[in-house]
Amino acid sequence: MTTESTASPVSDLTALALRAIALAPAEGRVIVGVAGSPGSGKTTLAHRVAHRVDELAGAGTAVHLPMDGFHLANATLDALGRHDRKGAIDTFDGWGFVALLRRVLAETGNPVYAPAFERTVDEPVAGSIVVPPAARVVVVEGNYLLVDAEPWSRIPDLLAESWFVATPEDERMRRLVDRHTRHGRTLEAATAWARDVDGANALLIEASEARATLVVDGTTGLPAAGA
Repeated sequence: MTTESTASPVSDLTALALRAIALAPAEGRVIVGVAGSPGSGKTTLAHRVAHRVDELAGAGTAVHLPMDGFHLANATLDALGRHDRKGAIDTFDGWGFVALLRRVLAETGNPVYAPAFERTVDEPVAGSIVVPPAARVVVVEGNYLLVDAEPWSRIPDLLAESWFVATPEDERMRRLVDRHTRHGRTLEAATAWARDVDGANALLIEASEARATLVVDGTTGLPAAGA
């Protein structure tokens, strides 16, 4: 992972896409990590960067790979007594996620399949995302990519660069309450979850910003209800 000091956040989508393309080798592939707290806009940014890379370098060059497919199943969370704080760092299969990233880098001659998180059933769905052999840039995103705890601390060495999406807390809260109400919670329940669960996770995630290669402005050009 390369590092550099940035005087101000980066927010230009094309500049980020060109940066990702420049990191990619002529053969093989790189992983660019996009980290940030819940509601920061990291999913939106990662998706848009991957799409813009394809526009600039050709379809199939980039793949967007969210960490959310490694949520533990609801039955497992129930058994562990963690369902009421789903989204916390210990409600993910971190070791499985690290293993997948290693496969993405090593296995360039065959498709690599990954799970995705399906909000309509509130569960991961296996084999939903494919990284084809031709993909040269994988834009992976998730809350805990830069957290200094096992096994997450193994991730930065697998990334060509890491980008942290920085968004003011009041904006993140607004987006989260909107998201949770759209997915069926009452306004009161949505606000409580955003404050008590997402907010607790954000304390850990925000502390990891200093480990990023650069900071991306999470409010510039992103939808109000970004991920």
